[in-house]
Amino acid sequence: MSERYLPYAADAEQSLSPDELLVLRRQYEREGSQVRVQTKFNYAWGLIKSTKKAEQQMGVYLMHEIYSEHDERKRECLYYLGIGYYKMGEYGNARVYTEQLLALEPDNKQAKSLRELIDARVSRDGMIGLAVSGGAIALLGIAAAAIFKRSK
Repeated sequence: MSERYLPYAADAEQSLSPDELLVLRRQYEREGSQVRVQTKFNYAWGLIKSTKKAEQQMGVYLMHEIYSEHDERKRECLYYLGIGYYKMGEYGNARVYTEQLLALEPDNKQAKSLRELIDARVSRDGMIGLAVSGGAIALLGIAAAAIFKRSK
């Protein structure tokens, strides 16, 4: 599948409407135990794009199945596994799959874009974490000073 048919990582922030996801789910369920790989892929893709973590997790699970069973879909799966883990906040896993794709295709614009999103989120969350922990340390210091002052 050529790169122009896959969205850039910025599309990771867009989800399908409930009706669109329902169409994919019905097709997946209709095919049952004989589900075609494309139908399974479409459903996994739709779930990954969801705003609901449980649906994202199911999408990642299905994408892992496709990855392990269909060599011809590994490239696409790597990309969407990266997006799925990114959306779930599992940035280490997101990075692993994105880097695997970049090892196969160093000039892949989607993977580069996704890596930038991951790096930005990790950086932002790291700064938030530092601010929160700094605030907690300050509160502990104030509490310790108050206790020390009372004990005198």
